[in-house]
Amino acid sequence: MDYQELIDEVYHEVSKLKLKGKVADYIPQLADIDPDLFGIALVDLEGNVYGAGDYRKEFSIQSISKVHTLTMVFHVFKSKLWHRVNVEPSGNPFNSVAQLEYEKGIPRNPFINAGALVITDALVSKFKDPEKDIIKFINEITGHKSVKVNPIVHTSELDHSDRNMALAHFLRAHKNFNNGIDRVLDVYTYHCSLEMNCIDLARSFNFLANDGHCIFADRSILTKRHTQRVNALMLTCGFYDESGEFAFRVGMPGKSGVGGGVAAVMPNKFSVAAFSPQLNDKGNSLKAMKALESLTTKLKFSLF
Repeated sequence: MDYQELIDEVYHEVSKLKLKGKVADYIPQLADIDPDLFGIALVDLEGNVYGAGDYRKEFSIQSISKVHTLTMVFHVFKSKLWHRVNVEPSGNPFNSVAQLEYEKGIPRNPFINAGALVITDALVSKFKDPEKDIIKFINEITGHKSVKVNPIVHTSELDHSDRNMALAHFLRAHKNFNNGIDRVLDVYTYHCSLEMNCIDLARSFNFLANDGHCIFADRSILTKRHTQRVNALMLTCGFYDESGEFAFRVGMPGKSGVGGGVAAVMPNKFSVAAFSPQLNDKGNSLKAMKALESLTTKLKFSLF
């Protein structure tokens, strides 16, 4: 398979479509990015990289980091974690307060904001210095120092976290929160402020395409069974209330972020990341979503 030829073809095909969306602006620093940036990178299970466009440009990964933090606590808390957060698609906006209240403080899944706050709360319980450990973990699974935090974005995230604070108070009211709200929000906004490029983002997801074994760290990050469960969660919940559409059109487990990034895996074949900051009305990147749809269509690969 000539992946480079394929990636080039996908890139040029999607670029010609002139898709137009809206750059995320609820965090002011995200609104300053060049809206025309677009890149894609694929990493196979031998670590070979194939890329096109702005695939070396760093961007804010935002909610994609929720996959990394879930992985960090998955094997530690095991079944206990699933008493605190469910594994069902939400069908509602990712920051819904009404849904959390209706479901009595048990978030629908770990990738909506309420669920990610529970995961971050578990992270704070486990690690003495969670910020340092998050960076250490992602650097390990990419094979080098690939990630940094944008302090301006972090500050801006904190300054605009009123709704997340409301979610945290709802969680605490239902006894589903163990640490200080301010501390957990600080860690949560910290990992959402990580910056990576498409190459390193794809590398950081590669173990999920390889039964949990990371070729860059040369060790198993998750068991095969746990890897299957994380992939199942990404497939059903990774794109908020557009997850079904992504599964229907693309057929890969993945996770999006409002910074314009999408990371996905084709089990036993490759991991891939695409980036373009213009979003659709669901908060997902128009070009990145289309690129992955085109990729799997051309490859005739699908989980189904």
